[in-house]
Amino acid sequence: MDLDAVRTFVTVADAGQFREAALTLAVTQQAVSKRVAALEKHLGVRLFTRTARGALLTVDGQVFLPHARDLLRAEERAAASVRPGRRALRVDVIGRRLAPADLVRGFHQAHPDVGLDVVTLFDAEAAIGAVRSGTIDASFRALTVPARRLPEGIEAARVHDEPVQLLTGPGHALAGARTVTPEQLAGHRIWMPGNVAGTEWAAFYDDLAAAFGIIVEVTGPDFGTEPLLDTIADSPLLATFVGEQTRVLWPADHDLRRIPVHDPTPVYPHSLIWRGDNPHPALGALRAHLGSPAGDRDTWTPKWAQ
Repeated sequence: MDLDAVRTFVTVADAGQFREAALTLAVTQQAVSKRVAALEKHLGVRLFTRTARGALLTVDGQVFLPHARDLLRAEERAAASVRPGRRALRVDVIGRRLAPADLVRGFHQAHPDVGLDVVTLFDAEAAIGAVRSGTIDASFRALTVPARRLPEGIEAARVHDEPVQLLTGPGHALAGARTVTPEQLAGHRIWMPGNVAGTEWAAFYDDLAAAFGIIVEVTGPDFGTEPLLDTIADSPLLATFVGEQTRVLWPADHDLRRIPVHDPTPVYPHSLIWRGDNPHPALGALRAHLGSPAGDRDTWTPKWAQ
């Protein structure tokens, strides 16, 4: 149904005259007549009777009028829902226990009036595709390619460097260390069954392992975080890596140890990705809130992140 014709019908009904409706709509009287005639043809009924006093609603016109007003109100609600600033900003944070979720929570605390829709997509390819298609407004990802090689119209900025920590059980050889260096981890078995080949996080940990002679194992099925922690807690040989801001909970009797890694500190490079033509005002506010990571010479990142 042509909503311009519906709007014209309502305007004529309110004005009581085709001429007055034409003035209100800033169109010719002929255009008003054609729109009403087209609507009557679509509905298969007469909506007005022309008299010397103007246009009078027929019985069918009287029945249709409240529904026509509902259609116009629905149109306005639909348009308002996607006007810049009215729709919630939709952001991919990879996982709700990871650092990007903390960054978005911090943004929400600083801007409580901004609507947010937080989602979790699988990997950078899926996230970039979603940003490009417009199904999300932004995504936090480690980019294994330079920003200049992103699809046309996609922009990115590095916004957060997250230190990597070693997670061990109480019986591990390094469990008592206050800090460890990457060189000290050479030869130790780091178990990360969630390192899916081809993902950005697998690329990061593969490069970290190659740079410092660390053994990263991905053997066995990935049953999730809790089974991983159970295995680490009972093993004197296996440890794993976690981000400093990764939220990990375990039973008290696991007695797991989170050990900072220094000299240098491996940092996971989180970037924000968005469409350059996205008009949502909250996107600019999010970018301004995040800023860029503070420079620190005593850190390590893969060459593709530098």
